[in-house]
Amino acid sequence: MSFDFETPEARFKVLINHEEQYSLWPADLDTPGGWDETGVTASKEECDKYIEENWTDMRPKSLRIALDGK
Repeated sequence: MSFDFETPEARFKVLINHEEQYSLWPADLDTPGGWDETGVTASKEECDKYIEENWTDMRPKSLRIALDGK
């Protein structure tokens, strides 16, 4: 199966995993194991903006906890 991520009409959902890492996923596909939906479903541009605003520390959660204690 292929998916054209650049099609203007394409809709995506923003996913997050247990390490608080984000990903885009085609809105009409089931969410893959290990990922949860954030509730955001929109165009690629809008999803990218959401991720940029919310994923401010690229380090996995376990590394942040190990290094920062948070």
